[in-house]
Amino acid sequence: MYKGFYRLAERPFSKTPDPRFLFGSRMHREGLSRLLYAVEERDLILLTGEIGCGKTTLSRALMDQLEDGYKIILFINPRLTPLEFLRTLARRLGIQEPSRFKTDLLEQIGGELYGLYQEGVCPVLVIDEAQLVPHKETFDEIRLLTNFQLDDRNLMSVVLMGQPELRKRLAHRVYEPLRQRIGMQFDIKPLTLDETGDYLDHRLQVAGGEPGLFLPGAVGRIFDYSGGIPRKINHAASLALLEGFGREAHRIGPEVMDAVMGELNLG
Repeated sequence: MYKGFYRLAERPFSKTPDPRFLFGSRMHREGLSRLLYAVEERDLILLTGEIGCGKTTLSRALMDQLEDGYKIILFINPRLTPLEFLRTLARRLGIQEPSRFKTDLLEQIGGELYGLYQEGVCPVLVIDEAQLVPHKETFDEIRLLTNFQLDDRNLMSVVLMGQPELRKRLAHRVYEPLRQRIGMQFDIKPLTLDETGDYLDHRLQVAGGEPGLFLPGAVGRIFDYSGGIPRKINHAASLALLEGFGREAHRIGPEVMDAVMGELNLG
């Protein structure tokens, strides 16, 4: 609807985690670098951040940058019992008939991991929304996956991603064995005011548009509303483009943002 008016090839503020739109803020560059390093070292990394801060987009960017020697195993709904988790992992590793007995199942997984190692492939287990893992025992199984190793390296990498409550949960003493296995952890912070303006321009340019569509006053209002959280920035910017199109406004100023603020505050 507004794409033609603003000379855009596609919607710049979609809710999908398209890695093409990943904005290289200092925090996101460091987060991606740490993810890549942990995966290359076959380590366990904990990545946390507020809802909508870009964790999932970072994981997609990680997948895009990994070469053929890696096999991504993505869990986006980790609400699983320990046995459900292990059987799901086994199937995604390529085991056709996972055992229903834990001891045999672990042997199957270990054998598959070693076979992948001989083929020069490193499995990368990415668990998104890990704060939703319902049982401590499931976290125990995740920890024990790091026991599959050779003398000089693990046979797989593990990426735990979640909201800040995941970090708080793992701080409890019962998770001390898991915390000792975490080789790296990183918490993504929101964008600054300056980064919010750069973020808007970046996404507009990726979508085929020109920077500067959002005037400084509008950027300030978007930042005040969003707190620098990319998902909330996208929501505000999408509504602003619709409102601007309706007004035939070739630049998005603070008056456009004021017009959509009531709708934003309902979200």
